[in-house]
Amino acid sequence: MTLEGKNVGFALTGSFCTYMDVFPEMESLVKEGANVYPIFSDRAKEIDSRFGMAKEFLKKAKELTGRDPVTTIVDAEQFGPKNFLDLVIIAPCTGNTLAKLANGITDSPVLMTAKGHLRNGKPVLLAIATNDALGANMKNIGLLINAKNIYFVPFGQDNFEKKPNSMVAHFNLILPAAKEALQGRQLQPVTRAPR
Repeated sequence: MTLEGKNVGFALTGSFCTYMDVFPEMESLVKEGANVYPIFSDRAKEIDSRFGMAKEFLKKAKELTGRDPVTTIVDAEQFGPKNFLDLVIIAPCTGNTLAKLANGITDSPVLMTAKGHLRNGKPVLLAIATNDALGANMKNIGLLINAKNIYFVPFGQDNFEKKPNSMVAHFNLILPAAKEALQGRQLQPVTRAPR
């Protein structure tokens, strides 16, 4: 399976500490020949943190993909009716985004993109990064792992001694997980050893 010519929405949410792992995977998709459309959540597009400045992250996404990031619900809404994306990847997918997706809340460009894409019966791939995966968000992971057209990048605990409820995707598996999702399959095993 190749991603050559596939249209991929690549959506970033606010787990800024993972961006250094996520951007190389966005670049890998481009190198595979995918047409990548970057999408930023409201928090991702506006919050500066110790991990970097929002404007620099937006600039990086444009440099890697050659496209201006989608940063509004209005612009994200086009993806549903136009039905041209083959796959949507949410990486990182925060606990907040995970919970809203599981409960049908559409209040950000990322969630609007996912909603329209799922409406079209196409795959959404989640690369989680949440401190409460084994806590309050476990029920949402359970709901989504059983949902049609939702797939997960394999994940594991990232710091079980200091943050025992925290889990993070193995971002280096985005590419193989994407290829599987496009064929209607979940990359296995879903849970793996700590990162």
